[in-house]
Amino acid sequence: MNNKKQQKMILKIYLALFIALSSCQKEAGSKPDDGSVLKLTIEAAATRQTVHGFGASDAWSCQFVGKNWSEDKKEQMADWLFSTELDAEGHPKGIGLNTWRFNIGAGSSEQGTASEIEDEWRRAESFMTGKGVYDWSKHQGQRWFLQAAKERGVNQFIGFVNSPPVSLTKNGKAFSSDKNSYNLVEENYSLFANYLADIAIKLNELDGVKLKYISPFNEPQWDWTNKSQEGTPAQNTKIATATRVINIAFEQKGVEALLEIPESAQLNFMYENAGKAGRGFQVYSFFDPASSEYLGNLSKVAPKIAAHSYYTTWPLTDMSTTRRKVQDAIKSNPEPVEFWMSEYCVLENNSEIEGNGRDLGMKTALYTSRVIFTDLAIANASSWQWWLAISPYDYKDGLIYIDYNKNDGALYDSKTLWALGNYSRFIRDGMQRVMLTRSDAKTDEQSLAGIMSCAFVSTDKSKATIVLTNYLNTEVPVQLTFNDASLNGPMKVYLTDGKNENNLAFQQEINEGDQLIIPSRSVVTISNVQ
Repeated sequence: MNNKKQQKMILKIYLALFIALSSCQKEAGSKPDDGSVLKLTIEAAATRQTVHGFGASDAWSCQFVGKNWSEDKKEQMADWLFSTELDAEGHPKGIGLNTWRFNIGAGSSEQGTASEIEDEWRRAESFMTGKGVYDWSKHQGQRWFLQAAKERGVNQFIGFVNSPPVSLTKNGKAFSSDKNSYNLVEENYSLFANYLADIAIKLNELDGVKLKYISPFNEPQWDWTNKSQEGTPAQNTKIATATRVINIAFEQKGVEALLEIPESAQLNFMYENAGKAGRGFQVYSFFDPASSEYLGNLSKVAPKIAAHSYYTTWPLTDMSTTRRKVQDAIKSNPEPVEFWMSEYCVLENNSEIEGNGRDLGMKTALYTSRVIFTDLAIANASSWQWWLAISPYDYKDGLIYIDYNKNDGALYDSKTLWALGNYSRFIRDGMQRVMLTRSDAKTDEQSLAGIMSCAFVSTDKSKATIVLTNYLNTEVPVQLTFNDASLNGPMKVYLTDGKNENNLAFQQEINEGDQLIIPSRSVVTISNVQ
């Protein structure tokens, strides 16, 4: 054999050995090289907004479920929504919501079919049974959930109004007959104001539940003439006039609750008209002293603007642009005001998702997690709230789903519930969002189709929570670094993905510098919050 043949033979042997050794190393689970690891550095000193919590509403199912369903099923639903306890294996029993929205109904339920709202689940009772006449036995089912939430540690209750009581409205209905007119007789503004004040006082007296906020208006940009549910349009001028009257009533009656306004139907109504003249530019209208509708100087108006994330989540470029404009509007306002995202579920129909069709799996969960991420990380939301906590519908509007039965039935948790829990269970009231430095140098906008990351720390820097949403079909290795020594120590990892057993499931403990594999199509939380 000549030298050239010997050299070729030796090279082939070395190449075969190299391939074999490489294969063995991969099978042994060797760590990926540094270039494939996403390194995240938590900049604990670079603080952004303070987060006050996460929530959902009792509309509309709780009126029946809380009143009629069996105790064991109600307790299970309450645990899923509010519990912060861990089971014997360290898995959270629930998602630990700290905010609960109580639907202050208009009385369409008592009207029955005469209400003209066809779906009785979308009708609601009212404490006001006649003009200035009260029945404090109403809302029994919803009040069961108020108590259940309170018992499990919920500390932030918000009463919200879709329509004033039917005894006070212009048409005697809980929907509008005029798409351009607030459905409340002006001479009844004081009665409406006293009604809201009395509810805050009585719920505390009767149930020991203190409403922290009351929201007198809901999505005032829409016409609310289609009779599908309770609702009324309202111009900014009408909102301002009514709010001033309500403020006086709250002051006179010593109501502790603050007013939450204006529940904009979409985020863009905060900074533009968007085809609804007189109902847009709501940051400016209500919180800029130069505006004739300025309400920021009223003692009972909370320094925050509430708005909904509907129809602003696709395409991704529009999603991020809208939220940047929200942040810009808030920052440029002459007086400080927070942004609270107070209602969302999947209503959109686009190439990625559509509202129709109940989904208990990861598709809606991931879509929702991305909305939460953009609202927190790009729009600087200080609170984030889902729409229906419990839904009987074949729609992507629920956290928990139930049979369409007023008296009993089956219940189903969803991956959307647990994906929200990756945030709500471990980002506690008062924690601040902080900046993250990524080794791939991607901005929040650039990460929306891949792996998203956001971090939150307590004011004393002793607690931290990092939430990662992996939209990819491949797993991603990550490595955490903290630039604050007080954050050192073991962190627990919790996972929500497509597997039945992985509902905010505890996985392992890691320390700073450890590598962690983020599974494909998953939401992962790393936290030392108990």
